[in-house]
Amino acid sequence: MTHPLSLTLSLSLSLSPGLERQNFTMNRNKREKEYYSLDVGDSTFTVLKRYQNLRPIGSGAQGIVCSAYDHNLERNVAIKKLSRPFQNQTHAKRAYRELVLMKCVNHKNIIGLLNVFTPQKTLEEFQDVYLVMELMDANLCQVIQMELDHERLSYLLYQMLCGIKHLHAAGIIHRDLKPSNIVVKSDCTLKILDFGLARTAATGLLMTPYVVTRYYRAPEVILGMGYQANVDIWAVGCIMAEMVRHKILFPGRDYIDQWNKVIEQLGTPSQEFLMKLNQSVRTYVENRPRYAGYSFEKLFPDVLFPADSEHNKLKASQARDLLSKMLVIDASKRISVDEALQHPYINVWYDPTEVEAPPPLITDKQLDEREHTVEEWKELIYKEVLDWEERTKNGVIRGQPASLGAAVSSSPQQHQHHPSTSSSASANDVSSMSTDPTLTDTDSSLETASTTTAVAAAATTSAAAATAPGPLGCCR
Repeated sequence: MTHPLSLTLSLSLSLSPGLERQNFTMNRNKREKEYYSLDVGDSTFTVLKRYQNLRPIGSGAQGIVCSAYDHNLERNVAIKKLSRPFQNQTHAKRAYRELVLMKCVNHKNIIGLLNVFTPQKTLEEFQDVYLVMELMDANLCQVIQMELDHERLSYLLYQMLCGIKHLHAAGIIHRDLKPSNIVVKSDCTLKILDFGLARTAATGLLMTPYVVTRYYRAPEVILGMGYQANVDIWAVGCIMAEMVRHKILFPGRDYIDQWNKVIEQLGTPSQEFLMKLNQSVRTYVENRPRYAGYSFEKLFPDVLFPADSEHNKLKASQARDLLSKMLVIDASKRISVDEALQHPYINVWYDPTEVEAPPPLITDKQLDEREHTVEEWKELIYKEVLDWEERTKNGVIRGQPASLGAAVSSSPQQHQHHPSTSSSASANDVSSMSTDPTLTDTDSSLETASTTTAVAAAATTSAAAATAPGPLGCCR
């Protein structure tokens, strides 16, 4: 397929009981000369001197982010300081998971990890973790407010699906896809970020409703059914709907209201689906008002979509069909990522080198089953930081493909069917991280309350939750 018009957006290691402490000790004088400190808002950043011109660009539940100029790589980067990673087991495990997964993934539609460091000199002093990532122009919150043509809409979705497929190929379920966790550049390239809640797929694990930002939470998560990889496809469907409607599709105030918003629009699910629910959850769902729901033609009429594309033959009817296959309450009948990539609205961009890229190699096979004390998590994370430093020379990752170390401002590798990368003035730099200040989700593997209890408790906490700002409030 030939180029469309320029698609420009204006804008692991096992814990050893007898670890040798001297292996962790670093040259104090050398490190003190390499670092400097400055106050950023309410936080102090102590960073390598190669990073200059730090400017705050985002903050969230998991960290504070600055843009900076990296004199070694001669490019702008984003530096994320993890917020109090060792305050409890949940935060420590999340920090470990994010670091391990970011070290493993290597795909053009997944944010690239460029460096990891700590200014502390010993394990005993270790408190801060800094992740250096590619700096993008904006997150998808800004793009949602734009009027996109079919080429841009379908290409952005294609890239989301490529990134998700790369994760799923290694058994990684992202679990927290949302507009603020998806970043773009003005040339329409897209990357997925923030793996603090991602986990590797495992059988027999009941995952609680506390894992995905409310509006993009799939029915199987709300109802405590456990879930598989296509839980991420529901989130993509919600994001696609938001890009078409320019507003959140299911803006629930709490678990109960979220479920109501889903069935009011899509209809009460069949008895076949209800029989899959835990008895107490099924009783609750069956006692809710029944809704017939609306057809997708009514939910997403032609007027919401851009004009049909003569160039690539992309049409509103195709986009609507894709939505109808993603937004399916019963996950067993929902489209898979592979099927979505073959859908006529998406496959115009299909490139085997992107879709079938080698999966990330997860070295820690017990990544999610691990349970440790805070001190043990701290030691594991410190080992990961030291491991990175051993693999790094002059700021360039040893053995890493050139594409990952290339400057973000340069044009990505192009294929003849991809959009060109000519761009107008870009949007103000926005952090390569989620800046959702209202995220309060806890890690499912550390959650002791049953899903049934959580669903029941939601009814009593709805009033309080209703007063909380939505997760996209910072972007709207």
